[in-house]
Amino acid sequence: MNCAKRGSPTGGPKDSIPPVFIKSDPSNYTTNFDGDQIRIYFDEYIKLEDYQKQLIVSPPLKSSNISPQGSAAKYINIAINDTLEPNTTYVFNFGQSIVDNNEGNPYSYFKYVMSTGDYIDSLVVKGEIIDELKSTPDNFVSVVLYAVDSTLTDSIVYRDPPRYITNTLDSLTSFEISNLKEGTYMLIAMKDEDANLTFQPNKDKIAFLSEFITVPSDSTYTLKLFKETPATKSSRPRHIASNRISFGVSGPVDSLSINLLSEVPQDFSSTISKQYNADTLYYWFQPKPELDSLVFEVTGPDYRDTLVTRLRSPKIDSLTFTTISGQGLVLEKPYEFYSNIPMGKLQDSLITVIKDSIPIDFKLSTSERNTKFSLAFTTEEKSKYTIHALPGAFTDFLGNVNDTLKFTTNTREYSDYGNIKMTLVNAKDFPYIVRLTDLKGNIIEKQYLTEETVFSFNTLKPGQYLIQLVIDENKNGLYDTGNYLEKRQPERVINYPGIIEINASWYKEETFTLKD
Repeated sequence: MNCAKRGSPTGGPKDSIPPVFIKSDPSNYTTNFDGDQIRIYFDEYIKLEDYQKQLIVSPPLKSSNISPQGSAAKYINIAINDTLEPNTTYVFNFGQSIVDNNEGNPYSYFKYVMSTGDYIDSLVVKGEIIDELKSTPDNFVSVVLYAVDSTLTDSIVYRDPPRYITNTLDSLTSFEISNLKEGTYMLIAMKDEDANLTFQPNKDKIAFLSEFITVPSDSTYTLKLFKETPATKSSRPRHIASNRISFGVSGPVDSLSINLLSEVPQDFSSTISKQYNADTLYYWFQPKPELDSLVFEVTGPDYRDTLVTRLRSPKIDSLTFTTISGQGLVLEKPYEFYSNIPMGKLQDSLITVIKDSIPIDFKLSTSERNTKFSLAFTTEEKSKYTIHALPGAFTDFLGNVNDTLKFTTNTREYSDYGNIKMTLVNAKDFPYIVRLTDLKGNIIEKQYLTEETVFSFNTLKPGQYLIQLVIDENKNGLYDTGNYLEKRQPERVINYPGIIEINASWYKEETFTLKD
C-alpha cells in the first residue's frame, strides 16, 4: 500500500488542431445552384464565434439564417431566404468564426462558393488600406464594389448595398475581393460602424478611388481612409442655466453664427463661448427677458435654421476656474487655466506670479472666446511658482468677481526632458504643417513651415512619438480632410518612418527624406 502514488489524470495533450472540412451539400464551387439551403460538414463539433462580424457574404444577401448559434454541431446550415440573382457567383467567407467546440481552434478563412449560373466567376481585385493619420488603419474595414451601370449614382453608397464585398477583419491591412465578373466598378472602403453596408458620414470613415476600375486588371489599389468633417449644424438649444443656453453643434464650430431674432430690452447683452474640450456653444445673456421663449437664427456654410428654446427657471452659474497645466509646468511653456464663464474684464495688476517669494514679470493673454488664459513668464529648472489673483482680477460677463485664487506649480530639470531636431531633404511642396503626435494620433505640438527645412520640438516628456508632414495645399494652416460627394481626397500626409523614442536628456537629430 505504501508503494501507491496518488495523482490526477491529465486528460492528454491539449487539442491544437482546427476542425477539418469534410463535405458540403451542395458541393463547394457548385454551379447552377437553385436551392434555398446549404449544409457544410466537419470532422468534429464546431461552433460559430462572432460570425456577425466575421462572416462576409458577397454579393450581400438581404435575409439568411445561419446555424448553429450558441450551440455545437458537426455542420453549418445556411438557409437562404432571399431571391438569388441569375448567373451570379456567391461567396460565403467565414473569416475566423468557425472554431472547434473544445479548445476554440479556428478554421481560418473558410470559403463556400457557388454560382446560380453554369460557371464560377474567378476574377480578383487586390489592394491595401492605409490611414495616414494613424500608424495602423482600423480593423474590420469593408471593401466594396459597385457595378458601373445605369443605376450608379454618387448617392448609392448612402442607401444601397454593394455588388461585391470583403472585409479586412481584425488582423489585415490588405484586401482581396474574389470571384468577380468582368466589368467596370467603383471601388470604396468603409469603416462601417453599424455594419449596415451603407455610408453614414457622421459615424463612418470612407476611402475611394477618383476613377473607376476595370476588371480584370493586374493593378493593386491603395485606399486611404478618412473621416469627413461633419456638416455644420446645430441641435435644438436648451436653457440649462439662468443666463446660459446650450447649442450642441457639429462641424467647424468657428464657422457657426448665432443671432437672436426675438425682441429684447435695450439693456440686453449677450456673448458666446465654447465649452472646453466639447462641441457645444453657450449663448450667454443678461438680463433674463420677460419672455416664454427665445427664437434664434443659426447660420453656417450651406446651413441656416431657425431654432426656438423655451425659457425656464434653472440654477444660476457660479464663476469657477480650472487649471490646465496642473502642478507640473513644462519648462518654457506658459501656465494655462480656464473659466466656465467668459470674461468681461481683466485686471492683471491684481495678479502676481511669485518665485522664491519674489514677484516676477508675466504676460496674460486670453483665447477660446475669453475663457482660456495663459500666463507667460520666464521659467527656471527645479523651481516653484505660485500664482495669486486677488478679488476683482477677473470679472465675468455676468458681473461675477473671482474670490482669491491661488495656483501652485513646479518645474523639473532640462535633463528630465528630451529634444528632437529634424532636417527635411527634398522638401518642395511648401507650406507644410508638422505635427508631433503620440502613438494614438493625439497631437502634442505642431508647427507651420513656409520655407524652413529644419525644425525642432523641445522639452518633450520621455515617451514614443510620431511625426507627420501635412502638405497644406490650400495654404489655410489646417489639415483638410476629404469629401466623398465632392470627390475630394484628403490633403496628403507624409509620415516619418518609424517611431521616435525620447528619453530623459536625449537630443535626437534625424533626417526626414521626402521622395521625389
